[in-house]
Amino acid sequence: MILVTGATGNVGSALLQELHARGAGPLRGLTRDAVRASFSKGVEAVEGDFADVASVKPALEGVRQLFLVSRIGSDADILDAARQAGVEHVVLVSSITVQTHPHLGPADENLAVERLLQGSGMAWTILRPTQFASNALWWATSIREHQPVRVPYADIGLPTIHPADIASVARVALTESGHQGRTYALTGPERVTARQQVAAIAVALEREVPFAEISREEAHRDMAVFLGDEAADAVLDVTGGDVNDELLKVRDTVSRVTGSPARRFHQWVSENAAAFR
Repeated sequence: MILVTGATGNVGSALLQELHARGAGPLRGLTRDAVRASFSKGVEAVEGDFADVASVKPALEGVRQLFLVSRIGSDADILDAARQAGVEHVVLVSSITVQTHPHLGPADENLAVERLLQGSGMAWTILRPTQFASNALWWATSIREHQPVRVPYADIGLPTIHPADIASVARVALTESGHQGRTYALTGPERVTARQQVAAIAVALEREVPFAEISREEAHRDMAVFLGDEAADAVLDVTGGDVNDELLKVRDTVSRVTGSPARRFHQWVSENAAAFR
């Protein structure tokens, strides 16, 4: 039995679809609302909230492989519950900032979870993706309302990754041998600037999308409202304010692990254009 946490999220939903399509059952998806979950036929929807580890324990019964989206609840308690339930292998989604920006608070938190998993006694695979293509959804409301997309560092390109590529690597790690004890840094196939991302969305919508580059101070003021000061600073650092060669590096990990080329940002846009209309 494979349990996918974050099963309705960008990565978890794509992972469940891939696993189901390839007959990698039995499958179980963890969600806060099983009634509203729209999983493929044959995928068991189970309810649980990482803020209440006791609610997750029933979902772990019979599970031998776990896909874990961390930092939602007490990761120490969740990993302990998984070990006690007999989980043998955990595939963890961490962040590339663990190796590119270890001094940042969120990166340190991700590293702490990695170390918890490595010391848990269960087999592990760690995925460290870079910026998600789906982060462009932050602009969806502005674009739908024909308001300018306001971003700092408009012309700094990051090797943005399609969430489905993270899911593909996770699927291989969960179902094929040779991936236990491995840490994979994951990126897309090319660097894409914010300006280029918005231009790609404009092409998909067949209309102009207003764009405005703003200062870091303006961006921080907007982001701190929902992220807090420290997290806003961290995001601004890794999206342009404090980039380095390790963060900017385009890696071939997706193609090496899955045998398929990493998806370009334009593909993510074509698949999600409706969110911006």
